[in-house]
Amino acid sequence: MSKVCFRALVVLMSLLLAGVSMAQSGSSSSQKQSSTMQSGSSRQTTTANTPAPLPRTQVASGMKMKVKGVVVRRDGDDLIMRDQGNSEMIVRLQGSTKIEEKKGNPFRGAHKYTPSSVTRGLYLEVEGRGDASGALLADKIRVSDNDLKVAQTIDSQVVPIEQRMGSDEDRITRTEQNAERLSGQVEELGQVANLAKGGAKAAQETADAAVQGVSRTNDRITSLDDFEVQKSTTIHFRVGSAILSPESKTELDEIATQAKTQKGYAIEVRGFASSDGSEGLNRALSQRRSEAVVRYLAEKHDIPLRRIILPFGYGEAMPVADNTTRNGRQENRRCEVKILVSRGLTNPVTVDRSVSSSSSSSSRQ
Repeated sequence: MSKVCFRALVVLMSLLLAGVSMAQSGSSSSQKQSSTMQSGSSRQTTTANTPAPLPRTQVASGMKMKVKGVVVRRDGDDLIMRDQGNSEMIVRLQGSTKIEEKKGNPFRGAHKYTPSSVTRGLYLEVEGRGDASGALLADKIRVSDNDLKVAQTIDSQVVPIEQRMGSDEDRITRTEQNAERLSGQVEELGQVANLAKGGAKAAQETADAAVQGVSRTNDRITSLDDFEVQKSTTIHFRVGSAILSPESKTELDEIATQAKTQKGYAIEVRGFASSDGSEGLNRALSQRRSEAVVRYLAEKHDIPLRRIILPFGYGEAMPVADNTTRNGRQENRRCEVKILVSRGLTNPVTVDRSVSSSSSSSSRQ
């Protein structure tokens, strides 16, 4: 082998080893870029399996509006609020936004709240006007003290669960990195053999296969916070009741049995009520219904509470049928129970063998 070939061999091996080391180091900048690109590609190929997004309401610039809804997500000063029509809207807090209590006692002053009090799960009324981006600039927000306490309770339960899920992601990341490290060592041996035989083309194809493996791993890690519904059921209740019927218990038994067969599952419970009675009583009744479902799953089937996320009562919001009819009100007295599983845990990383086969064939030639 000539000196030129030897130097080319050394430089190419150095570049390959440096690339594998960079892929294993978990550098935050390259991980974010690769995850963003691969996440976009993955979402394009799995559009058929992804539920359609909820409609987004755009507010005309300068248009005054008053809306009611539940905060489902917060990003800085932007609130993603879901209204009673099951559509989403961006509510934007500003320095002049007034946040005060929706009080029932006219003989005392309303409590004032800070923007940090607005959390996920909070039911609120917003008055404001549209801006150029289609968001609603909030001038005044009114919340009830009871709704604020419920939202703070929900947030205190969800944050520890998200932190535990984050630690699970870290463990999966370390496992994937170890697998990539072992895979990289095997590939390095193959690359050295190919280079020794003058198989420059085979070495390039092997490097491409390693990049594909890293990309698939990044894609799987990115999808850890992307959940899909494995099973769902609807539990119905009698008028003014939060007691589970024998039929409802049978359906919950099936939910619990299937959930225990899943890896990394979570159970979402949402309670609702019909328009019978006052708005406040229906909200409390829907909360008791969701708590009855949670208690049955925990006591009867030993489902850990850390597996049950966001048990919440929505009251009369988001009806599935017409409340003016008897059958419609019966359909709206319900609890929706869903088993959620992370796509990052259910979709295994596959390795494309075609590149490896092509590399071996080129090496033999």
